[in-house]
Amino acid sequence: MNKRIIPIIDERLNASFAAVPALLEAPSGFLADALMRPLHDLRISVTDRCNFRCVYCMPKEVFDKDYNFLPHSSLLSFEEIARLAKLFVAHGVEKIRLTGGEPLLRKHLERLIGMLHELRTPDGRELDLTLTTNGTLLAQKAQALKNAGLKRVTVSLDALDDANFKRMNDVDVPVSQILHGLDVAHKVGLGPIKINMVVKKGVNDHEILAMARHFKDSPFTLRFIEYMDVGSSNGWRMDEVVPSSEVIRRIHAELPLEAIDANYTGETAQRWRYRDGGGEIGVISSVTQAFCQDCSRARLSTEGKIYTCLFAGEGHDLRGLLRGERSDAEISSTIAAIWGRRSDRYSELRSEQKGSSPTSMPQVRKVEMSYIGG
Repeated sequence: MNKRIIPIIDERLNASFAAVPALLEAPSGFLADALMRPLHDLRISVTDRCNFRCVYCMPKEVFDKDYNFLPHSSLLSFEEIARLAKLFVAHGVEKIRLTGGEPLLRKHLERLIGMLHELRTPDGRELDLTLTTNGTLLAQKAQALKNAGLKRVTVSLDALDDANFKRMNDVDVPVSQILHGLDVAHKVGLGPIKINMVVKKGVNDHEILAMARHFKDSPFTLRFIEYMDVGSSNGWRMDEVVPSSEVIRRIHAELPLEAIDANYTGETAQRWRYRDGGGEIGVISSVTQAFCQDCSRARLSTEGKIYTCLFAGEGHDLRGLLRGERSDAEISSTIAAIWGRRSDRYSELRSEQKGSSPTSMPQVRKVEMSYIGG
């Protein structure tokens, strides 16, 4: 294993065990953290494996052929995931997103989707059940996912040019394979479909307009994501970030845009629509315009740890409670205690650093995105 990330992996595996409160309280359907942010979204990583080696997430020089991924016995079973999800829903979660790694690499994933589809909010509503994928397996799995109860998908696509696309994901997969998956997913009704493009200066930012032109007047919503300092292995530098304001400026100069309201409080993307009615785009600006104040997302890692921030350094072990035969009431109260103490606002603190050069940024060990999803 690459020695550079051994301390980070050790920290992840030795994350603190979740402590069960002495006083157990029944969930009320609403749970707020220390900054009064409600628990609304749960992101579940179903695998730490991926068939891409994207430079901003799982760079090949770290995640090489000798890298030790988690053994299957360490992963939460579908039954364990569904049990935890039910407890989170009782606390107010209305949206569940399945992530990875690449979630479609998890065998028989549609069985888990079927189990989650059966869950209901305290007032009887269906969950917003979604999945983020790199799209390589989407064409062959889309119908089964839809049949199982998945509502929609988000697909990562960082370039349209094959050479540039392969430079970003570091594997030999053509863009046409992803575009075909998008078309199949749309035809079976997994929509509205969003497409995420992570923009890295000097690597793929010259394709911003090409991507906008391609997906304008289509059934897909394109979103541009600022290159983030997620994890500790991608060599992030502030000077490689293309601010969302620059993305909008470039597109607006050729394809006039106007800002529109968010769909809901806490939505990560700022929405813009084409003035000629050609659809909309979004920008996710977690580096230059932090949105911590509205963050309502908890993350459940592949091996059953709850993380209260994408940039967290450690999680709280729920798998130990599940496999230690703790009751639902005990686990539910533990989740409430963890969220109730939550005060994370990493992106805001980053923004408050004087001077935003790489050398002025705090050196914080963070869990890799491949373990807790984006």
